[in-house]
Amino acid sequence: MESAQPRLSGRRGQAAQNDERILAAAREVFIGDPKAPISAVAARAGVGISALYRRWPSKEDLLRRLCRDGLRLYLDAAEAAVRDEGDAWNAFALFLRRIVDADVHSLTVRLAGTFIPTEDMFADARRSGELNERLVARTKASGGLRSDFLAEDLTLVLEQLAAIRPGVFGDARRTQELRQRYLALCLDGLHNPSATLPGPPPSDAELGSRWARRT
Repeated sequence: MESAQPRLSGRRGQAAQNDERILAAAREVFIGDPKAPISAVAARAGVGISALYRRWPSKEDLLRRLCRDGLRLYLDAAEAAVRDEGDAWNAFALFLRRIVDADVHSLTVRLAGTFIPTEDMFADARRSGELNERLVARTKASGGLRSDFLAEDLTLVLEQLAAIRPGVFGDARRTQELRQRYLALCLDGLHNPSATLPGPPPSDAELGSRWARRT
């Protein structure tokens, strides 16, 4: 889908293109190696280190932007799923497929604990939890989702899928194919349970503690 926003021209357009290149490069570099220096991002993006620092004064600024963008993408998809007035199970499954394709949770798996989140990020995280609750409750009410699955389970299911990476680094098509394969198996288990799940889901404290910066 094409953006409804007009394209910028001149220096503003060049700056916007640089931002896009830098963010795409930062995602690739830091998901591959969270300890990589910011100079590796400049090299991958094909921009000078001074141009990168003018826009992103520190590595933490870049990490925060990546995770903030990923969280807001998740919110957009969750809002769309909650608004979907069709079959509840289909809306739930489509939501998960979209999130897995967008690879949002690789950011969590690789970058949690590498920077200090901001208050707006915590607010977005709370909003995502509320949307997860609504989506899971509606899907359960329709009879489509097993009764012992809770909204808190969603995070770790999606992180497990994000951890799937084929042996050949950089094969995005194969990565996506494998993740969708195992998502299909997860969905089958969520839709047609044969046994009770062992143990409780992760607590808010368990999930949140991962974002405490590691020294």
